[in-house]
Amino acid sequence: MRVSMLLSALIALASAEPSLYFKEQFDDGDAWNTRWVESSHRSDYGKFVLTAGKFYGDPEKDKGLQTSQDARFYSSSARFEPFSNQGKTLVIQFTVKHEQNIDCGGGYIKLFPADLDQADMHGDSNYNIMFGPDICGPGTKKVHVIINYKGKNHLISKDVRCKDDEYTHLYTLILNPDNTYEVKIDNKKVESGSLEEDWDILPPKKFKDPEAVKPDDWDERERVEDPDDKKPEDWDRPENIADPDAKKPEDWDDEMDGEWEPPMVSNPDYKGEWKPSKIDNPDYKGKWVHPDIDNPEYSGDSEIYRFDSIGVIGLDLWQVKSGTIFDNFLITDDATLAEEVGNETWGQTKDPEKKMKESQEEQERKKLEAEEMGRKEEKEEELEDREEEEETGAEEEEEETDSIKDEL
Repeated sequence: MRVSMLLSALIALASAEPSLYFKEQFDDGDAWNTRWVESSHRSDYGKFVLTAGKFYGDPEKDKGLQTSQDARFYSSSARFEPFSNQGKTLVIQFTVKHEQNIDCGGGYIKLFPADLDQADMHGDSNYNIMFGPDICGPGTKKVHVIINYKGKNHLISKDVRCKDDEYTHLYTLILNPDNTYEVKIDNKKVESGSLEEDWDILPPKKFKDPEAVKPDDWDERERVEDPDDKKPEDWDRPENIADPDAKKPEDWDDEMDGEWEPPMVSNPDYKGEWKPSKIDNPDYKGKWVHPDIDNPEYSGDSEIYRFDSIGVIGLDLWQVKSGTIFDNFLITDDATLAEEVGNETWGQTKDPEKKMKESQEEQERKKLEAEEMGRKEEKEEELEDREEEEETGAEEEEEETDSIKDEL
């Protein structure tokens, strides 16, 4: 009996352990080249390089893959043991740093089925999920959350805004087995909801009845004019009247100036256009609502979240200005673990990174000020030299004039 209870406890404990499907922090130098495969679908893909960038919180921990060539497509991927997320939570997490102050380019990842040919990966390769920031000009600054369902890619209907500064940010997507989701940036929830409601994956449950028509006698007027209300007999008065206080000027000549007419002024007794008062409409039926009917094409799916094969993570994107660094990739079935890893990585280096960036900016500011001061002093010296030359020239000219006078 005790052995059976112990075995049950061990099984329960094992099932409670989080699954870590993929983790990449580039902490073993150039060995990343053995895990990441660059696609050869095109011959002009941009190159990824391993670096912590121009500023960082830790020179080793912050090393990641950086896009290094402007105006290029990039296509590189890493494989891991295939799995299905059926009945389990799926968590995708990574960090992105647009230290180049990106103007147009992607910062997202794609999750592929295990049958992907990594050497031939390209923009049209079938994927399960595309997730992460995308920036292009002032109009596009969004977090993509694209889900493939039965061979078709579906974009999230909500506008999830991404970070657009030059610092490192942590992006997390959580898909739950109850068909709900959550998007987090820097370990804070920025969006959540239902996969069925926030994507057009399934046909609508209901739609407007095409046969339904509002009845001709349907009265939507809440209030109507009182048919018993009558306009008062003394209501009609002119809007303007002759000024009763005006006097014809003494020097007015009717023969020369014409017949004198007093100026017009607003009539204090003018009441405006008469309108009958309003009363509640006894025939009011409310606003007519177009009735819905069940959609015969709708079929619910409790496993929209499910992917039978997940085995490759890839960076397949375009950038106009290179310099983005990708790091701290994590795929697991435990949202708590992902949050802890985020705090241990991005959370530990974000403040030192910002401090280093601000220090560099302060040094650059002082450098520019010193250069400006140097240019200013140089101009002042040139001006002093010019004034001195002019003064010397004037003295020499005066001496020459005096010498000529003496000779005369």
